[in-house]
Amino acid sequence: MEAERVLCRLADIPPGEGRTFEVGGERIAVFHTRAGGVFATAADCPHKAGPMADGLVGGTTVTCPLHERVYDLRSGKELSGECDIAVYPVRLSADGQVVMPAPVAAVAG
Repeated sequence: MEAERVLCRLADIPPGEGRTFEVGGERIAVFHTRAGGVFATAADCPHKAGPMADGLVGGTTVTCPLHERVYDLRSGKELSGECDIAVYPVRLSADGQVVMPAPVAAVAG
């Protein structure tokens, strides 16, 4: 069993944007904040299945592109408290790779 899997190079995701990846049968959105942070959530908004990777990233939040719901990228909490999103542990390796534990498991949301 592999301990971690490489998703991409952080440089593949422009700062302030997200990208969607298929990982272990799950669709996951990975975000690169303008401050250089990296976060991962479910790929689809739990409200109306909006594509989260297309959302507006600001600080440590992402805004769903369909209905403007704002989610905290660290906890998955929706700021109005109506519906949360799953988040996944990811980290940046020393050589600039975005990696996540295997198997894939949501930690909140």
